[in-house]
Parts: sequence; C-alpha cells; structure tokens
Amino acid sequence: MLSIYKNLNKVLICSLAIFFVATTNAGAQTEKPLWSFGVSGAANGNFFGGTTQRLSNSLIVPAAFHKGKGIRPFGSVLAEYQPSSVWGIALNVGYDGRGGKFDEVIAPCNCPADLKTNVSYLTVEPSLKFSPGGGNFYLFAGPRLAMNLQKDFNYTQLKQPNTDAEFSEMRKTLISGQVGMGYDIPVSAPESNTRFVISPFVSYHPYFGQDVRKIESWSVSTVRAGVALKFGKARKAARVTEPVPVVPVQEVSFSVRAPKEILVRHAVSETLPLLNYVFFDEGSAALPERYTRLSKSQAVDFKEVQLQNEVATDKAGRSARQLSVYYHILNIVGARMKANPEISITLSGASKNGPEEGQEFAAAIKDYLTTVFEIPASKIAINGRTKPVDPSEQPGGTKELELLRAGDRRVDIQSTSDKLMMEVGGGMMRPVQINTTQTDPMDSHVVFNVDRATELLKSYTIDLTDQQGQVQHFGPFTKNQESIAAKSILGTNGKGVYKVVMLGETKEGIAIQKESSVNLQSQQEVLQTGLRYSILFNFNKANTAAAYEQFLTEVVAPLVSNGSTVTIRGYTDIIGTEDYNNKLSQKRAQKAQDILERASANAGKSDVRFETLGSGEDSASAPFNNNLPEERFYNRTVIIDIISKN
Repeated sequence: MLSIYKNLNKVLICSLAIFFVATTNAGAQTEKPLWSFGVSGAANGNFFGGTTQRLSNSLIVPAAFHKGKGIRPFGSVLAEYQPSSVWGIALNVGYDGRGGKFDEVIAPCNCPADLKTNVSYLTVEPSLKFSPGGGNFYLFAGPRLAMNLQKDFNYTQLKQPNTDAEFSEMRKTLISGQVGMGYDIPVSAPESNTRFVISPFVSYHPYFGQDVRKIESWSVSTVRAGVALKFGKARKAARVTEPVPVVPVQEVSFSVRAPKEILVRHAVSETLPLLNYVFFDEGSAALPERYTRLSKSQAVDFKEVQLQNEVATDKAGRSARQLSVYYHILNIVGARMKANPEISITLSGASKNGPEEGQEFAAAIKDYLTTVFEIPASKIAINGRTKPVDPSEQPGGTKELELLRAGDRRVDIQSTSDKLMMEVGGGMMRPVQINTTQTDPMDSHVVFNVDRATELLKSYTIDLTDQQGQVQHFGPFTKNQESIAAKSILGTNGKGVYKVVMLGETKEGIAIQKESSVNLQSQQEVLQTGLRYSILFNFNKANTAAAYEQFLTEVVAPLVSNGSTVTIRGYTDIIGTEDYNNKLSQKRAQKAQDILERASANAGKSDVRFETLGSGEDSASAPFNNNLPEERFYNRTVIIDIISKN
C-alpha cells in the first residue's frame, strides 16, 4: 500500500503543476451565468490495491494479484447552477474508465503471469461547488454513483493459453465519493450574451466504496485531471447606485423657487476645459465629420486665439460655443505642438472590437497631425486597447450600456508637457479662453422641487391661483424638478401673487397635497460681466472636485473679490436614474463650494455670496444635449460663475 500512495502523490503533484500552469495569467470573471452546460474530458490515473485471484467461476489463477495501476479516459456532459458567486452545484454524467494492469506475479511453475483489466462505468457525479471570495478558483466535493458497463480481463501465463473473459461477481453499482478543485477561465468577450469558459480541474476518488467485486478485496483509488468546456447565458448587469432609504409619504417635501427679479445677461470670459478625447462613430475608424479639419494652408495660419470670440447661437443656455471650440481639438493639438517642438504625445485608441481597431483610430489622428500640421511622426506614439485608460463602463454596469460604450470608443491624447496639458488638477488639456454672452434660462423660470417624486409618486400636478381666483393647471409631472417660464404664468399681467398647490398620488394610491406661494413680476434685463470656470467629472463620480482643489484654490479663488456673487451649478448626463443624478449633481456642486468658500475665507474675503444648486440631468437647464458622447462628457460638470459687486 505504501508504494501505491507514493504513486498517488506523484500523480497529484503532476496534476497540480499542470493545473496551475494552465491557470496562470487567467483573468477573473466578473459575473457567472446562473446556468451553465458543457462537456468535460479527463484522464483517470487508477491505482489498484487488495487481492484478486478468482477471476471467473471457471478460472482461479495459481498466484494472487495485489497491486496495479493504469490510465483510462473519462468523459461527461455537465450542468452547473450558480445562484451566487460563492456557492453552486454541478452534475456530471458520463463514461468512467477504471481499468489498468496489475503488477506481474510469478506462478508456482516459476512462470510470470500478467492480468490486465478493462473495467468501465456509467458515472453520475453531483457535487457542491465553493468559490472562496467569489473568484474563479473553486473547490468541489460530492458522491459518485457508478453503474458497471464493462468488466473484461486478459490473463496471460507463459505455460498456458491466454484467457480473455469477463470478471465474475462484479458489483453492478458502486457508491463512493470525490473531492477536487478547478479554475474557470473565461474566453468570451465581457459584453457577449453567451459566456464560454475553459475550466481545468483535478479530483481525487479514494478507495472507500470502490470494492469492485462482491468477493475478494480488490479496490481502486483514482486521481483525475482534465478540462471542462462550459457555456451559459450572461446575467443582466445590476444597476449599482447608492442605497436609498425608505421615506414615509408625509416626508415628501415641496418647495418653489421664484425667478430673479432682474434677468441678467452675462458677458462672460470663460475658461473652457478641453477634453483630451476624440470619439469615433460605431462601425467606422475614420475621423467623424463633426471634428473641424483644416487644409495645409489653413493650418499655417491657424492660431488658438482665433477661437476666443467664437460665436454660436444661444440655444436656451446650452453651450454650443463650447462644442464649437472642442471640435477644433486636433487643430489645437497641432498648433501647440508646432509652436513647441519639444512636445511629444501618445495617442491611445480604444474599441470593444479589439486593440487593432483602437490602433486604427489613433493612426487616423496621427495621419492628420503629420500631414496637415507636419508634426514629425517620431513625436507621436500610438497604441490600441480594448478599453480606454479611464473607462466609463465598470463592473456591475448600468442599463444604459450602449451610451457608456459609445464614450469608451475613443482616442485619449496623453502628454507630460505642461505646454499641452493642464498644469494643475485633472487629466485634461490646457483650457481655452473664450468670450461669450449668455443668460441662464432658469433665471426666468419658476422652479418646483418635489423631493423623491420619482420614487414615491405616480405623478403630480401644479395648480397656480392668482388673487382674482383664476386657476392655471400644469402637469401631470413625474420628475423631481419641473420649471415653468414666468412669462407664461403672468401672461399680460405685470405682476402677481400666486397660491401654489401640488396634488400628487403615491404609488400605493394615497393622495398627497402640499402648498406654497410665489410672487412674480416682469423682469428687467441688465448686462453684467463675469468670469466662468468649469470642472469635468468622470462617469458616476463626485470626487473629482478634490482632484481640482489646487486649481480651485490657486486659480479660481483669488478672482473672488469682496462682495462677489459666486453661482455654482452641478449637472450630470442622462445615464442613471433622475433621482440619483440629482443627488450626484448636488454633491458635485457642494464640494466645489466647500473648497472655494474655505479658500476665500483663508484669503480674508468678506461678503461673498454663494448660490449653489444641483440640476441633475434636467434637459431644460443642461449645458449640452445628450446625443453624442462628447456632449454627455461635458454635461458631467460643475460650472462656476463669478460676478463682481461692481
């Protein structure tokens, strides 16, 4: 028995070595299908112990056989059920070869004798799976039910004829057990609906319950090493948001914000953040037409200062002028590199279709810069990736995957030069200074805030009653924030005091009513000059303001004078729920205010008034549309306006 266990140890060590080599560098699978199906193939290393001498009812050999070994095939069809990332169950049904060759013995005639077996079973092996930490490595254990299929043997002795026959007294059914381990290596693309997995495994089947015959004591121990191929349907990604506590209906709050008495038209000198991304359309590796391209002769005369007074039609507060500047991104890069020959850049292209297409994106930009601006090719390195350096799509995901993936189909422009990139804060290019005139559309609107409306209410309406008893009815609404132009409420009246009643119905069918009032009057329009700065945020993040603390403290705060009004507005794109985006935009705006307020106080500034508001994804006030990835990126922002007292 000692030699048998030595052999077992050798096989186990070899199996483990093969197993760990096979799983080296395998990536972790972020989500496991609920059901998986497949096949497996393996080699059984069989080790015989005990005694066998009566081979059949008609043959008793003169010398008993005790030890042996052999390798036989195993194959199965399998099914797995994985209700959680840690626990699961599996079932294998297949062919199980348990044959081998006994060690040679010497018969009384001083003749060598050999015994070979070809024993096989139909095996049914249910098992419990355990993945420590929810990873791809797993342990498994369970029973084995084996039904005999084949029981052939071949007996040879030098001085008598060979015998090919079947063992007698074979057990038709065996009940034994197994323990083992494996590693799931995903081979399909993360976004694929069907997940394919290669799973190398090794298991040990001890001799307990494996007494092959009803007579004598022949038993089998087995070490099995092989690979399973599995496929299953990917689970739907769960939307990861902050937990929202349950709020009683009576805690639904309602507030009304009146428009400003004076409608201010701002003549703004704006420091525009410049995204260092170029986005590519699905199905094409060519530069999209919306990016402004110049001829060689135009490139010679192009200067960044030409963009400073870029004129665009006022689109109800959306910053079309910013996009007009952003679409010059390649020309800005080319002009800065030409003016500063020491600048080198890396163009990192990303596509879920593979690094090759990502490199095509980067090559298209490099070709433009080297051809039109005559930048030396040695100054531009390119590479391709499946995901960008800072991807929007994250494990867990959201239901708006197509929008996130459109934002990840891009080229990142990277450089260590402060002549091209921002000196402090953020990973963007140096900003562009532009001048424009604009009004904030929300300054002329009555804003109604119904806290948690999207969660708790089916819908609500707004009734406005003037002093003569005339009622204006608006709605139904479902969003947390709605706005109505003051002009449409006043009509031909110059002013008026209105009673405001919000009537809503909860999702449980309970009526709810809240009341307020608002004082309206026709607005006067004045022109004010000011400064504007913007901060951009990564997807779903509110902590970028901390990264910009140096920028806000050293660049923006010194421009806040005594008696200034600092207006801070937070916004998001349309990805995610409305309530979540409202809270996220408020966090972004509040963090920016905290930094500026602290810096102003430390600098001894007094009488500084802050107006801070998070507008979420509200289309009426969002700086940009949400049709293109660059618009969604620019909507993840906080905009800071500084209006001096004089």
